[in-house]
Amino acid sequence: MSIQEVSDLWQQAAACRGPNQVIFFPPSRLERRTDKRRREARAKEICLTCSVKDPCLDYAVGIREQHGIWGGLTENERREVAAVTA
Repeated sequence: MSIQEVSDLWQQAAACRGPNQVIFFPPSRLERRTDKRRREARAKEICLTCSVKDPCLDYAVGIREQHGIWGGLTENERREVAAVTA
């Protein structure tokens, strides 16, 4: 097993896997602000229950993921975390 495979094993335990994964990313069509806030709040609720929230966030910050909710944070929130840790 490669180092990359071992480091990505957390993804198999992620609470966002399955039918709810679409709420973690914006739709391809225009999204109203209220709908976006509602979708993000629901995704963050799921993240709160996730046993791999920390490695998820570390991964997203590490690769500078620009889309979606990762580790319970939005794109803008992750940018703030990255700026503080830089």
